Amino acid sequence: MSTDRLSLIFSALADPTRRAILARLAEGEATVNQLAEPFDISLPAISRHLKVLEAAGLITRSRNAQWRSSKLEAAPLREATEYMDKYRRFWDASFSRLDAHLRRIQQDQQEQDHQEQSPEPGVRQ
Repeated sequence: MSTDRLSLIFSALADPTRRAILARLAEGEATVNQLAEPFDISLPAISRHLKVLEAAGLITRSRNAQWRSSKLEAAPLREATEYMDKYRRFWDASFSRLDAHLRRIQQDQQEQDHQEQSPEPGVRQ
């Protein structure tokens, strides 16, 4: 997958309205009016969002008589997920190392605190 295509996909996914539209389309095809229902924005604004999603390949639009419906396309989401998975493995390993390091620091601090609270041998209180 080209970087430019990934940029289009991630740019399209960056907007919460477009993500909500994709979530609705995951349930099945829908018309512009159906997609606009939950939002307090105009139909032309919804159409602009759909154009961005279509340009990124995330949806396809078709015309049936007087209705124009939109449909979710899974392939670009899968490609974006594969791209992110490469980095997820890197970050998971980094976070695991960080977690182990922080546990060592915490354990060392607890041992130091315990030693400071314990009386020195041979000292009477």
